[in-house]
Amino acid sequence: MLGQVQFRILENAITYTGSELRPHWGLEQTKVYGSLLTCFTGPCRVPTEHLVDMEDRLASDHIGAANMLHIIGEFYGTTLEAGVLYQRLLIEWAERLLREEGLTTGTKIWRSGDDLFVQVGDRPKQKMSVSIATVSPVSVLVHLGLNIDSTGAPVSAIGFKDFGWDASQVLAFAKKLLSHYIEELEDIRVAQCKVRPVF
Repeated sequence: MLGQVQFRILENAITYTGSELRPHWGLEQTKVYGSLLTCFTGPCRVPTEHLVDMEDRLASDHIGAANMLHIIGEFYGTTLEAGVLYQRLLIEWAERLLREEGLTTGTKIWRSGDDLFVQVGDRPKQKMSVSIATVSPVSVLVHLGLNIDSTGAPVSAIGFKDFGWDASQVLAFAKKLLSHYIEELEDIRVAQCKVRPVF
């Protein structure tokens, strides 16, 4: 059963290359043991050889953006299937909170699978996120990246910068997202502990 989850937000910008999606990376950065969500901002430059998604890797894709809000989750004592569900739940919370923020008038935001899309007015939809869930020998790993400045993305993309958000607004959103998400995970944990078995 998944234990209590913590989060930490790093102060320094870090370029995400895909190599950070490995066991104990969050521990190395924070000295916090156990299931952990580590959040930071920085460019995203993931070459084909670092892609975890085999569909994208076989298509020789890559991921890029000038700046992103990154969340790397490492969860112990669980399965890859559960990890994908944790990933989807994190994206659901991101969608919900972005809707509540009301990015701009006439903006629509929705989740499709593990992606977030945004449509401003009559413009074509644009991608706001990248995400993946995978497994290591000791844990399940999740990465969620939300565009801040989508410059350099290989697809039509949009970010917080397009809505006039500054660094402090992005950080406040990150704290709100992580707090709500961990509250939900804790609620799930309690729900597992409070029921009696049936025969």
